[in-house]
Amino acid sequence: MSDSSSQPDDVQNDEVIGRALKISFIVILFAVVSIACFFAVRWLAGPDEEQNVETELTLPKVREVAEAQVPRLPLVDVTSEIGIDWKHESGREGEKLLPETMGGGVAVLDYDCDGDQDLLLVGGKSWSWAKQPNPDPRSLCLYENDGTGRFIDVTKQAGLDIPLYAMGPVIGDYDNDGWPDIYVTAVGQDRLFHNDQGQFSEVSQQAGLVPDQDPDPNSIAAYDWSTGGVWFDYDRDGLLDLFVCRYVVWTRELDITLGSSLTGIGRAYGQPTSFTGTQSQLYRNLGGGRFEDVSEAMGIHVQNPNTGVPVGKGLAVAAMDIDQDGWQDLIVANDTVRNFLFLNAQGQQFSEMGVAMGVALDRSGNATGAMGLDCCYLRNNDDLAVAIGNFANEPTSLFISRGPMTAFTDRAMTTGLGPMSRLNLTFGVVFGDLDLDSRMDLVCANGHLEEEIAKVQSTQQYAQPPQFFWNAGQRGSSEFVALSAEQVGEAALQRLVGRGVAHGDLDGDGDLDIVLVANGGHPRVLRNDQELGNHWLRLTLQGTKSNRDAIGAQVRVSVQEQTLRQVVVSARSYLSQCESTLTFGLANHTQINGIEVTWPSGDVEDFDALPVDATHLLVEGSGRPVK
Repeated sequence: MSDSSSQPDDVQNDEVIGRALKISFIVILFAVVSIACFFAVRWLAGPDEEQNVETELTLPKVREVAEAQVPRLPLVDVTSEIGIDWKHESGREGEKLLPETMGGGVAVLDYDCDGDQDLLLVGGKSWSWAKQPNPDPRSLCLYENDGTGRFIDVTKQAGLDIPLYAMGPVIGDYDNDGWPDIYVTAVGQDRLFHNDQGQFSEVSQQAGLVPDQDPDPNSIAAYDWSTGGVWFDYDRDGLLDLFVCRYVVWTRELDITLGSSLTGIGRAYGQPTSFTGTQSQLYRNLGGGRFEDVSEAMGIHVQNPNTGVPVGKGLAVAAMDIDQDGWQDLIVANDTVRNFLFLNAQGQQFSEMGVAMGVALDRSGNATGAMGLDCCYLRNNDDLAVAIGNFANEPTSLFISRGPMTAFTDRAMTTGLGPMSRLNLTFGVVFGDLDLDSRMDLVCANGHLEEEIAKVQSTQQYAQPPQFFWNAGQRGSSEFVALSAEQVGEAALQRLVGRGVAHGDLDGDGDLDIVLVANGGHPRVLRNDQELGNHWLRLTLQGTKSNRDAIGAQVRVSVQEQTLRQVVVSARSYLSQCESTLTFGLANHTQINGIEVTWPSGDVEDFDALPVDATHLLVEGSGRPVK
């Protein structure tokens, strides 16, 4: 037997370490088994009642929603009753040429300055190659209001009996003589008609606005194709300048060669994506009845930087001071390509900012089939709204900016406008306070391009009912509510191939009546017979230092704790123009606190409170200057 004391130190140390490791392993194993047993017992015993404490959830606050009392707004079809028998001529004979489905427009104007609103309806004519030409197309039809709401055709007497393939009217007193002049856009040569105390003369060539003659219709030379236009004073010199939208490069030969078709139907109208875009035009008013083309120099021409090809396919334009710097800017609705927003740098240059300002594309970042457009201060604050009618299966756009130089966001879906407008093909859109409750409503003119579209798309119809969206305010469950036949009447919702739409007080009762133009058909005049008892104020503005029409003037009417805000503009909707007099709905208010006008010249004036339920004239320089 050996004595351990005689072993080396490293051997003794190894034995000590070995015994320590064995003891540690046993201790650890015991601890693991103990813990496992503890949790197993807890699991078998179930949860401890003292630990089963319910946590109270805090629900998000729900926006209080006011129950909207949708008003009854009878809109009565009085077209035949008041003497309107005009019919739009498209010139179609089966070749399905694109211009045939794009017109026409309407203007509400007081051409004879007698205080009553007259009507100018605009259509096309037969093509020069037509097999069965219409001998009396009535391309322009001027109806004079006799003061009782009935209308008389005075086209020939007034000097407007001129056949042309017209698209839309643009009304403005370009020479400041007190009589509204008329510019007519067209396929081919546009026309400028000077108004000499109710008699019109064609002065396009003298004014420097058009070439010497139309192109030969049988040649392959491309037609100029103008669509929407607007008078506005971009340089604040007191003279109205002119912006004209150009659509696409078009010829009959090219249109036929494209061979567009619908499955199972045959030839169809060509899509704008198949045609090259064009450059819109800006004409500066030089005075003395002369104009100068300043489009390229002023930054209006927009081309693809890679190809040099023009980008725009303009159908509608609106002039509005977007950034509130006192200078009129432009918004252009382009068909199937991005929309434009031209910011005016104090009359020296325009910068195209559509993408940066959020109006170029839809909420998914896609270009739309944009047709007509209109602008308004939707909520009686700085919220500027731009509505744009789009192609079928594309909701009407409602871009809203929350203040000067704030980017626009498309709020069509959240306001309720989008879902109710998606299926329709919307051309004309126009804001107006139909029930005089102080909130802007919206009217849409709808209609497809293809007569037989229902055979290939079950959700579509060629003729479509117009839509009337009542503004319920932001506290409602839906800001815009589509009015039914129960509210507006069956006649108002009868289908038509809608294009242009405008409004004005045609019968002198203070509320807004509506005119819809049908492609290839008769227009529809809807008399507003609402009897809600709401009060109103109508204001006509006259510039002295500014252009006489006061186009571009901003008017604020103070009513108790809110301020109603509108702008005098030229063209609106699609190929159309509303009356220049502004109608303010006052709801149940019987008096106003005052009126503030920011004139196009930049001057600001206060005007005393005026009696309600009446029309008043405000002349620049007759109010109290606001420093």
